[in-house]
Amino acid sequence: MAVRKAVKVAAFGGGTLVALYAFSELREQKKKQPQWARVQAAEQVKVAFQDELPSRAAQLGALGHADEFDVLVVGGGATGAGCALDAVTRNLKTALVERDDFSSGTSSRSTKLIHGGVRYLQKAIMKLDYEQYMMVKEALHERANLLEIAPHLSGPLPIMLPVYKWWQLPYYWAGIKMYDLVAGAQCLKSSYVLSKAKALELFPMLKKDKLVGAIVYYDGQHNDARMNLAIALTAARYGAAIANYTEVVHLLKRADPESGAVRVCGARCRDVITGQEFDVRAKCVINATGPFTDALRKMDDQKIPNICQPSAGVHIVIPGYYSPDNMGLLDPATSDGRVIFFLPWEKMTIAGTTDTPTDITPHPVPSEEDINFILKEIRNYLSPDVEVRRGDVLAAWSGIRPLVTDPNSKDTQSICRNHVVSISPSGMVTIAGGKWTTYRSMAEETLDAVVKTHGLKAGPCRTTGLMLEGAKDWTPTLYIRLVQDYGLEVEVAQHLASAYGGRAFEVAKMSHVTGKRWPIVGQRLVSEFPYIESEVQYAIKEYACTAIDVIARRTRLGFQNVQAADEALPRIVDLMGKELDWSEEKKMGELAAAKRFLHYEMGYKTRSEQLTNTEITLSPAEVDRYQKRFHKFDKENKGFITTVDVQRVLQSINVKIDQIALHEILNEVDLNKNGQVELIEFLQLMSAVKKGQVSDNRLAMLMKTAEESLNQREPVSVDRSGGGV
Repeated sequence: MAVRKAVKVAAFGGGTLVALYAFSELREQKKKQPQWARVQAAEQVKVAFQDELPSRAAQLGALGHADEFDVLVVGGGATGAGCALDAVTRNLKTALVERDDFSSGTSSRSTKLIHGGVRYLQKAIMKLDYEQYMMVKEALHERANLLEIAPHLSGPLPIMLPVYKWWQLPYYWAGIKMYDLVAGAQCLKSSYVLSKAKALELFPMLKKDKLVGAIVYYDGQHNDARMNLAIALTAARYGAAIANYTEVVHLLKRADPESGAVRVCGARCRDVITGQEFDVRAKCVINATGPFTDALRKMDDQKIPNICQPSAGVHIVIPGYYSPDNMGLLDPATSDGRVIFFLPWEKMTIAGTTDTPTDITPHPVPSEEDINFILKEIRNYLSPDVEVRRGDVLAAWSGIRPLVTDPNSKDTQSICRNHVVSISPSGMVTIAGGKWTTYRSMAEETLDAVVKTHGLKAGPCRTTGLMLEGAKDWTPTLYIRLVQDYGLEVEVAQHLASAYGGRAFEVAKMSHVTGKRWPIVGQRLVSEFPYIESEVQYAIKEYACTAIDVIARRTRLGFQNVQAADEALPRIVDLMGKELDWSEEKKMGELAAAKRFLHYEMGYKTRSEQLTNTEITLSPAEVDRYQKRFHKFDKENKGFITTVDVQRVLQSINVKIDQIALHEILNEVDLNKNGQVELIEFLQLMSAVKKGQVSDNRLAMLMKTAEESLNQREPVSVDRSGGGV
């Protein structure tokens, strides 16, 4: 096993001051390096670039009919896609297979940060650990590179660190300044200190009591799933044969004619969608399967010990009003010592993460315990004026980190995010561990090992500065051209520009005319999000095969709002069905699978359980009030209401709601799914709303509004005035 070298430097033995001096020297060296050095590599790529992506069928054909590839990468996450891009741009004949969708695992379930790791730098200084320091330094270089090669998908984000004790101010300031120093010339923006008043001005939701001030530093943020996809698509455009929903059944092996040693020479693969099996032969197989690393290693050798220890990280999404539009928050010391981020993302607010040991599963589910832990920590640093409600959790997910196991470690928090490059006796190369930000350097190190071990003819790595899918023609004002040339809404155009970069024009060209004065083209999938129908069609060109691919990774709707995603699903399935010629049975199966995904993996289950498991804790006066409201709809005193009852009341106050939409509204509250909302279910709903376990419930708001309208129409009593005016 070739583990990353751990280097010890005598300077750290001299204490923190010596380390500070060493870091400042490194910063000066960085300043002397020419800025263009980071992007020159892109000009050295000699591989042909394809403007038209091959279809998935063509890719499968290339995989099954090629005589032999130089490299077969197993795993379509960030690291696997990075390995494929690195290999193909070295002019190696490259293949990549992924048993699910690209970025379907950990790579789409991150904190969405591109960062060096502030807490790792703290450990490096406190423990005088040079290896941790070098890991942070490497990550900061990769942060700068990633922001440069995909500017449409990423950007700098200021993050506030609130300080509630005077002694912490210089302590945190020194640590954050060290972060800037290590970044050197690649520092995004210099960190700065804020007074209490200025901190509250920039982050008005912050808890005021005992606040001393704040420190703001900068890291990067990105759309992780689309970033992963951009890496994979770029590899495909340079000629790599890539295919999602293609699993490895078993590894192919043969005896070396010279040494007699058994060597891995490819894999037997199966198209998950059709069931067809075929062989992919390669001089080298790279295992980049993240949490499933050990499963593929055991295909090679059953007796080999595990090297990965999985850790679950849960995140939640809450409405955008919980945070400023462009300011994140870091809580460096939660109640149990974990770090919590609180970040604006895609006009929502994302909070996380937890760090707990877990079992390996392809479908991790966020637990109610973890969701409540995050909410509890949020309450600790937000103003008491801001009611943090369980019902405001719009989505939640769990991602499994493939941490490299330290046999002496007692918990996953102490495990370093360093990666391991391992070469088995049969020649299979495994890349395990690491983190999102360093995917490119991990791929570079892996391919260096591949070339050396297998004697492949290849040049040096060329991915530093290599622009990813959509980046080449992107500009910050590209969205204006989309508005002017195609008649898209500004919000939609901004979304397309940021998600697809220069490829946004291809999506716009596929958009249908709305028939309205404005927008001219671009029918939204759901009203409150800027995703449009033509994105579903374009997603198929980007190798989307299922409705889950569209709601989770081609768009991010499932990660932003599970309820909105659920509402958009029927239309998405219809659009995909037309493009892919799905039968009615296939469409029903896709719809059911996507609903299960939202229900379990995106937190819809835990969201709905807030209503199901609610005890009625209303006061007698509240029960009386809500019973009266209910009986304004249940005129016959049946004890339940249906869509017919609600529609009748709405018609009496001249309100029109589509029958399908009305059915969906009642279905949210219909706990036993019998097509009726009983009085007890309505009282449970109102009790959950009171507790904050459910928020923005459409039926509750609809009935309240209707009751107020009906009360205004009732004749005013004149008894107290004696009948006069």
